[in-house]
Amino acid sequence: MNLPNKLTLSRLILTGVFVVCFYVPWSNTVSLALIVFGIASATDYFDGQIARARGIVTNFGKLFDPLADKILIAAAFILLASDLNIPEAARMPAWIAIVILSREFFVTGIRLVAAGQGAVLAAEKLGKHKMLWQILTVIYFMMRQASTEPIFGFMHAAFTANPETERVVASCVVSFTTMLTLVSGFSYFWKNRHLFNDA
Repeated sequence: MNLPNKLTLSRLILTGVFVVCFYVPWSNTVSLALIVFGIASATDYFDGQIARARGIVTNFGKLFDPLADKILIAAAFILLASDLNIPEAARMPAWIAIVILSREFFVTGIRLVAAGQGAVLAAEKLGKHKMLWQILTVIYFMMRQASTEPIFGFMHAAFTANPETERVVASCVVSFTTMLTLVSGFSYFWKNRHLFNDA
């Protein structure tokens, strides 16, 4: 197995570690989960860069790279929306988690239809931008909570000095990420609409 695919598999393993960190009763629970999430997210960048630089793009990578992304992001949004240890005001809105998951199921469905026709669909550039903003959104919301813990306590003032501004920033981040998620999902469908000519 080549290095990019090993990085993809490591992202799946790190997703499991990320989830475990969220539930272990440590004083830095969210902070450690945030660090693991950051490392897992970095593998998404490096596996693609290495694959393209070395010319080793494979069908395995085309399939499992976006799948690993989806599992990581889905886990993060579900945890941030459902963890009752996070104050409601700092919790991820449940509706955005629903939108994110719906889009990912939709795109996965398109890939399954393509696979049934003998084709493997790679992620498109807009999908990569979507992924970046989803990562940034997760990091922002996790940082809000992690700032109440010892490791990232130095960030606490940034989230409490002006609560109204912080709420506006959070709302803008969520809104833009949601819009990009929906647009990228529609774009993916439109570019592959020929798969449904028999509908």
